[in-house]
Amino acid sequence: MKTITTFVLLCITLFVVQSISAQEDYEKKVKALKSQKEKVTEQEKEALKVEVSEINKRLEDGIISEEDAQKLKEEAAEKRALNIENRLAIIDNQISLLQRNEGILFNDIQVDSVPEGQIRIGIDIGGKPAESYVFNTNYWKRDLRYDRRTYSDFVLATGFNNAIIDGQSLNDSPYQLGGSRFFEMGWQWRTRVFENTNFLRLNYGFSFQFNGLKMKDNQYLVLNDQGVAELQPFQFDLDKSKFRMDNLVFPVHFEFGPSKLKQTEKTIRYSLRNQFRLGIGGYGGFNIGTRQKLKYDQDGSSVKDKLKRDYNTNNLIYGISAYAGFDGVLLYLKYDLNPIFKNAAIEQRNVSLGLRFDL
Repeated sequence: MKTITTFVLLCITLFVVQSISAQEDYEKKVKALKSQKEKVTEQEKEALKVEVSEINKRLEDGIISEEDAQKLKEEAAEKRALNIENRLAIIDNQISLLQRNEGILFNDIQVDSVPEGQIRIGIDIGGKPAESYVFNTNYWKRDLRYDRRTYSDFVLATGFNNAIIDGQSLNDSPYQLGGSRFFEMGWQWRTRVFENTNFLRLNYGFSFQFNGLKMKDNQYLVLNDQGVAELQPFQFDLDKSKFRMDNLVFPVHFEFGPSKLKQTEKTIRYSLRNQFRLGIGGYGGFNIGTRQKLKYDQDGSSVKDKLKRDYNTNNLIYGISAYAGFDGVLLYLKYDLNPIFKNAAIEQRNVSLGLRFDL
């Protein structure tokens, strides 16, 4: 906590210092422009004196007449007056632009002096370069690959969950068929195996699996004296009794199916849109948590127990899985080869059936 506080204070300090520095720099720019306004009239008046002096010298030398000299002086005076007016207007506009944009003037954009894919924005004060910034216009642009062999998808799956128990059918399962569900989400990469065909792809990635089992007959899961998980009757009437296993797994599938070839002069792509897909493979990973939820009435009060503990489940998870369907909507089946519980008298293995969406 102390480290986080120190870091936050340091960031605040740097932000304040930077803000103060930017404010001081901004004020210097405005002051420099106002100072130039005072010098403009002096510069133009001095220039007018020089021009009038030259006209008088030409008059004395007899090069021009007095009438021509007077006309030239009037033209020089008018020119210098317009110069003063225009230069002051330019500086006033620069000050307004500076104030409106909080200290930054963007007067010039140059692309010749920087590499391709970048632009330089120059900042001028009083006609003189002051600062410049170079921006990379290709920051978000990726090189276009002619042959893109690997794609990635977000994977989402949900459906029914249960357990295959040795010597029993699913109809005799102690877990509810409709109430037991699973949910899975993860990320996968899909790579074309062969160079000139997309019929076979290798799919690989990671997923979080949440396998739930809802108990029947007012039972809940406990560890007996030997440390073996088993179902036992609960002392109160249960409104809900559910056990959940959370797993992190790494699926790998070989995927088969046709695809559409789209080829141009710049790219070659294989599209799976509206195409049939079949995937066969497996997964392996780890159990990252187990918990049980109980909901019941006790002495007229509703009680909810959330028990997060070790129910002697297997830490290593591995199994087989398959999916089939069109586009990104697939029928999905997975089956754990590892037993759910260690040292159980009767082995139970998790099985799931549902829909998978490759988004």
